[in-house]
Amino acid sequence: MSNLTKVSYQAKAKLYFAFDNKIRKMNTVVKIDPLSSVSDIVKNDYRTAEVFRKHGIEYCCAGKWPLQMILESKDLDAAAIIEELELSIHPVGRSHSLPFEKWDIDFLIDYIINIHHAYLKKALPDTKEQLEKFAEGHYKKYPELRELVLVFKNLTLEMLPHMQHEEDIIFPYIRQISHAFHNKESYASLLVRTLRKPVENVMHHEHESVNKVLAQMRQLTNSYTPPEHSCTNHRVLFLKLLEIDTDLAQHMHLENVILFPRSIEMEKKLLFL
Repeated sequence: MSNLTKVSYQAKAKLYFAFDNKIRKMNTVVKIDPLSSVSDIVKNDYRTAEVFRKHGIEYCCAGKWPLQMILESKDLDAAAIIEELELSIHPVGRSHSLPFEKWDIDFLIDYIINIHHAYLKKALPDTKEQLEKFAEGHYKKYPELRELVLVFKNLTLEMLPHMQHEEDIIFPYIRQISHAFHNKESYASLLVRTLRKPVENVMHHEHESVNKVLAQMRQLTNSYTPPEHSCTNHRVLFLKLLEIDTDLAQHMHLENVILFPRSIEMEKKLLFL
């Protein structure tokens, strides 16, 4: 991997950490005031929107009534909903100095699958559905949404099978060569020659395709900046897109700067045994 490519992924990782800092600041107060309007609650922290959607509570243009009044009118358990809302914005600590590059390969792969893949498998289809619903009623005012919907659909269609391919083919292969390498197995060289997988292709070509899609999304959304006077739903969607972008930045940094280069280096050493 060239130094320029490394710098590129490191820059994207910084974007992720900057977003993480923003979330931490949002989490300085985690108590939900039942007298606040639903719309204000979402404006204060967009992650509460998912809870409101789950319970069929409008939080955009019709969300100007106090939460307590809305919950009573719908005969919903106020204490349970408020607890759910507070959990949705509860701070989750994550150190910026985690020594990813020193982690055992099995642990690093488990982290990527259980943190990043698990998140994207839910966030991508859910956000695609919300974006399509929102865009359907706002194409005339925001014609760029039409292209944004298509671009995000492409990202979803590309990432879901890509992650499954990693979990079914690429990651098991990396685990195998890592075990053979570190245990100095006699069959290690033969293992690479007979079972070699396209790790470099995933690193350079498939991830580059994802980067191009993300660049399109940033351009179409003005780096996820909602238009002036846009509604709450519009702002929630753009913040969710930013969340997905920054997660992907960290995700690809872990794979392209740490996991895959380590795997390729082991391959090269094993081939010369």
